[in-house]
Amino acid sequence: MRAVVIGLAETGIAVSRRLRAEGWDLVVLEDTPGDGSAYAARASEVRDMGASLVERPDAAAMQAAVADADLVVPSPLVRVDHPALVAARAAGVRLRSEIDLAGERTGLPVIAVTGTNGKTTVTTLTAAMLVASGRAAVAAGNVGRPLLDAVDDVADVLVAEVSSFQLACSETFHPRVAVVLAITPDHLDWHGSYEQYVADKARITAHQTAGDVLVYDADDADASAIAARSSARAIGFSRRADATGSARVLDGHLVASDGTVLAAVGEMRRAFVHDRTNALAAATAALAVGATPSGVRDALANYATLPHRVALVGEAGGVRWYDDSKATNPDATLRALESFDSVVLLAGGRNKGLDLGVLARAADRMRGVVAFGEAGPEVEAALRDRVTVVTARSMHDAVRAAADLAQPGDAVLLSPACASFDAYANYGERGDDFAAEVRSLDVDGAPCR
Repeated sequence: MRAVVIGLAETGIAVSRRLRAEGWDLVVLEDTPGDGSAYAARASEVRDMGASLVERPDAAAMQAAVADADLVVPSPLVRVDHPALVAARAAGVRLRSEIDLAGERTGLPVIAVTGTNGKTTVTTLTAAMLVASGRAAVAAGNVGRPLLDAVDDVADVLVAEVSSFQLACSETFHPRVAVVLAITPDHLDWHGSYEQYVADKARITAHQTAGDVLVYDADDADASAIAARSSARAIGFSRRADATGSARVLDGHLVASDGTVLAAVGEMRRAFVHDRTNALAAATAALAVGATPSGVRDALANYATLPHRVALVGEAGGVRWYDDSKATNPDATLRALESFDSVVLLAGGRNKGLDLGVLARAADRMRGVVAFGEAGPEVEAALRDRVTVVTARSMHDAVRAAADLAQPGDAVLLSPACASFDAYANYGERGDDFAAEVRSLDVDGAPCR
């Protein structure tokens, strides 16, 4: 048996290890070899395991590799029109994504979570609810550990975050429970259109049957349409108190779709609007595979906010400072803004081809905006007719401009609506820089704490 793996990042090395351990002959194609130590270590490991590594393959090398293959496995971010995938389809060679391989190799029920925003939180919160209910649950997938690496773990349930990139090339993935959060424009430069982006998300339920469960955002049109077409039993969650039959918040309590009271909102460790929505999604998924209401309640009382997701990083002079650097699209920023009445927003970075003008929907919540980064002029153009906008050339300047705009009772929110790659390696580095600048402020004669 001969397999071709495309891409040698974290997923590619996980697939390579697994297939070699199973006895497959292996060819790894890497279009853009890295120049750092991490890539060098992966390349050395692939060669040491007896696989063939072809760097910067031309069309002939790709054709030759695929011609003799029984299986081709692309890493996430390998486009569906990659020449090796085109050649594989033309030759009738079997294609699988890494999540397909994982699903084919585990006997455990899998909960898979997708959507545009909130995936990591819902994935880890679902696992926490199961653990608090006495079920051994492992969170994997796009949260940082390839799902394929988790299939041999001692567990009762696997909870996987799956991205649109992973789903785009999936052929057999069959989760016991699929979760579809709200879908809004993102990664359109990769998928080519919003319609294709939604279609790729919908692949999460393509192989589900009547014995499976699809949990979906009943307030989102695209998620609801996916649920309507699914063969699985669909259970919605909603922000609307009158959404009978869906999980919802009613009279200050989180309520399951069957009316079971799960927890008081006041018992949650943090209960912003998006926190409540994420909690409903996670609880519905966890209950479907054996979580208990008491386990759900315990997890909500103890679940810690993940870094860079509306995380409080400082407070001084009656102003609170929040790091939401993970918000790399406008919808994520709008959801964060919902939790505050008066905000100084820091927005900008590298736009991913998305409409930043939608941020104006929340203009009545903004005291002011600090626009920064490559997309700073776009942010300014989108909001200057609705709210005071100042521009900044660096995070240092942006934080100080925000301090000048903010008044007691305000929140200052870094929620950029854009990617970080114009100035930072990732959103975490951007959030850390923001937090460091906040802590260096001298407000009313005292440092921000």
